[in-house]
Amino acid sequence: MKKFIMFSIVMVLAVFLGYNYLFLARNKVSTYTDDGISYISKVDSKSFYVYRYGKWEKSFIKGVNIGAAKPGSFPGELAITKEEYLRWFKEIAAMNADSIRVYTILKPEFYDALYEYNRTAVKPLYIFQGVWVNEEDIAKFNDAHNPAIKNGFEEDIKSLIDIIHGNAKLPDKKGHASGTYTKDVSPYVVGWILGIEWDPNLVENTNKVNKNLTSYKGKYLYTENASPFEVFLGETGDYTIQYEMEKYKMQRPVSFTNWVTTDTLRHPNEPLDKEDMAEVNTEHIKKLDTFKPGLFASYHIYPYYPDSMNYQHEYAAYKDSDGKVNTYKAYLKDLIKEHTVPVLVAEFGIPASRGMAHRSIYMGYNQGNVDEKSQGYMDVSMLKDIYDTGYAGGLVFTWQDEWFKRTWNTMDLDVADKRAYWSNTQTNEQEFGLMAFDPGEKNSVCYVDGDISEWKKDKPLVNDNNLKLYAKSDEKYLYLMAQVKDFDFNKDKLLIPIDITPKSGNLKDLNYNVEFKRPTDMVIQLDKEKGSRITVDSYYDSFYYMYSHKATKSNGEPMLSRNSSYENKNSSIFNAMYLCLNRELFLPQDKKELPLESYETGKLVEGNGNPDSKNFNSLTDFYINKENIEIRIPWQLLNVMDPSSKLIMDDFYEKSGVSPLKISGLYAGGIVIRGNSVLVNSDMKLYSWKQWDIPTYHERLKPSYYILKDEFKKIGN
Repeated sequence: MKKFIMFSIVMVLAVFLGYNYLFLARNKVSTYTDDGISYISKVDSKSFYVYRYGKWEKSFIKGVNIGAAKPGSFPGELAITKEEYLRWFKEIAAMNADSIRVYTILKPEFYDALYEYNRTAVKPLYIFQGVWVNEEDIAKFNDAHNPAIKNGFEEDIKSLIDIIHGNAKLPDKKGHASGTYTKDVSPYVVGWILGIEWDPNLVENTNKVNKNLTSYKGKYLYTENASPFEVFLGETGDYTIQYEMEKYKMQRPVSFTNWVTTDTLRHPNEPLDKEDMAEVNTEHIKKLDTFKPGLFASYHIYPYYPDSMNYQHEYAAYKDSDGKVNTYKAYLKDLIKEHTVPVLVAEFGIPASRGMAHRSIYMGYNQGNVDEKSQGYMDVSMLKDIYDTGYAGGLVFTWQDEWFKRTWNTMDLDVADKRAYWSNTQTNEQEFGLMAFDPGEKNSVCYVDGDISEWKKDKPLVNDNNLKLYAKSDEKYLYLMAQVKDFDFNKDKLLIPIDITPKSGNLKDLNYNVEFKRPTDMVIQLDKEKGSRITVDSYYDSFYYMYSHKATKSNGEPMLSRNSSYENKNSSIFNAMYLCLNRELFLPQDKKELPLESYETGKLVEGNGNPDSKNFNSLTDFYINKENIEIRIPWQLLNVMDPSSKLIMDDFYEKSGVSPLKISGLYAGGIVIRGNSVLVNSDMKLYSWKQWDIPTYHERLKPSYYILKDEFKKIGN
C-alpha cells in the first residue's frame, strides 16, 4: 500500500512538473542568432515574422497604442501604476491583441509589469517601442539637424535601448520618466518606431537650411536620393542599430513615424497647403547586409483627416466589394504601392465622443459624435481594409481614454491646466479609447436609463404640484431628473431654463414665447415636434462670438455673417449650439470655395445611457419613462470651462475673448407646455456642487472592445 501511495505521489509530481515544463517551454521567447547577431523579429518585403518555439512565424500585427496618462494626471506625471499596467495587459491580451505600441520612455513600472506579465502569460505581448522628439526644441530651432534636437533624440534612443535590456538608471527630471530599470524585456520588443508626426514646416526648413546633406552611409543603413530630413532619419536609425549592436549584440526592425500629411503621394484637391507641402520618403533609407531584421514603414492613417481624404476625386469614386464608397481603402491601396518594405498602420481609430471635429463625408467615419458600438464596427471595418490591402498590421488608437487631451475646435473653451481633472465628451480627442474612465469610484452617480432609484434619497430642487426637478453632477455631466404629472412626450414639452452667469441672460424666450423667473443663459428643451436641443442666449453664444464677431476671413469680413441683435443683452433670442468642423476652404483642383462648416452639437439624443443595458447608446442625452424624465448635459454645453473649480465663460464682449469666471453654482427651473398653454412655470433654484482636486473614476471596457476582440480572433490567423 505504501509503495502504491509513493508511486501515485511521484506520478502526480511528474505530471505537474511536466505540465509546467511544457507551459514554460511553450511560453519561452526564443532568440534567433545569425553571425553573432541576435534578433526575435524580422521583415521581408510585406510582412513581419516573429521567432517562436525555434521557428519563424509570419505575423499580421494587431494591437493597440497605449498612452501615459489616466484621470487626474498629465502624461509627464507618469501616474499609471504597475498594478494598473498588469491589469491592462491582461485585458489587452484577452482582446486577442498581440502587440502594444508606446510612444516614449515610460517609468520602470511599465517594463516591470511587462516582464512579469509575459513570464506567466500563455502568449506574450510584444512591444513596438517609440522614441519621442522634444517638441519645444522643434518649435525653437525648426531644424532636425540642430544639435539640440538630434543629440536629445539620440540620447533618448540610447536610454531606451539600455532600458529594454534592464540596464538603465535615469535621474529625476520633471515631466520625464526616471528610476532604475532592471527588467530585460528585449525579447518582447519587436520593433522601433522612431519619431513623431513630423510638422511639415520642420521638414521643409530642415531641407532648406541643410541643402548639402543629401546622403549618409553608416554601418547598417544608408540613404539614396534622400532629402536632408531623410538623412536625419537615416542617421538616427543607424545610431539606434549601432548602439544596440555594440552593447548587446542585438538588432530589431526599425521604422520612422509618418502620417498622411507628409506621405509621398500628391493630393491635388487638398485645400490646406500645409497638408501637402512636405514629403518624408523613408524608401530613400536602405539597409546594408549588416542589418539583419530589416526596415518597415509606419503611418498614422485616419478616414477623416486631412481633407484630401474627402475631396480627392479618385478616393470619392472608389467603391469596395460591398459597393460602398470607401475613401479609406482607396488611400490604403494608393499608399502601399509606394513601398518596397512592410507597412504598419501604427495608428487608426474613431473617437466615441459626443463632440465632433471633422466629417468623413462619404463613409460617416467621423472624428467624433460616434457611439461606442459604432466605434467598434468602424474600427473593425478599417482593420479589414488594412488586412485586405496587404499591410503588415494595424494598431488601434487607443487603449484608454485620455482626459487631458485637447482638440482644435474646443481648446479655447476650457482651462488648459485643468483638463485632466474632468471628462469633456465634447472634445473628441479624449475618447478614442477602447477603455473608458467613467466618473465615480465604482459606478457613476447617475445613469440616464429610466430607472430613477438613484434619485430616491435626493431632495427636489423644485417642488411644484405638477413638477419636481432634481439635480446632481459628476466629473462629466450635469444630471437632471424631472417628474411631470401626466407627461406625454407626444403632446407635451418640457423646458428647463438655466442661469449660470450673473453677467447676462434673457428674461424671455421668443422661440416658445415664455418668460423666465431669472435671466436665463441656456434652455434645455424636450420637444418631439420641433426637436430636442439645448439653446443658448445669443449674447452668451461662444460659437457666434468666435466665428461671427471675432474671426475674420483674409479679406477682413467675418467668417459667418453678423447679427447685431445677438450682441445685445436680454435680446430674448436663444441660438442653437454649434461646433465648427472646418473654416472656409478652397479646393484647388475643383476651383471651388467651401464655406465654414459646422454642426449643431446642442441636439439632444433620446436613448439609454446605462452601459449595462442591451440598448445602451453612449450618445444618450435623455430618457423618458412616462412621468420620469432623466437628462444629462456635458459641462461644456453649459459654458463651463472647468467644473472642478467652478469656472465658467465670462462675458466675451467685456473681456474681448473667452476667459474664466468663478461662480457658486447655477439656477434651474422647469416649464411644462401642454397644448398651447403653460401648465407649469416654476421658480429657478440654486444648484451648487462641491469642487474637487482629485477626480473619481472607474474603468469600463467599451462595447468597441468586445467587437474588436471578435475580429482580432479571426483576422490574420
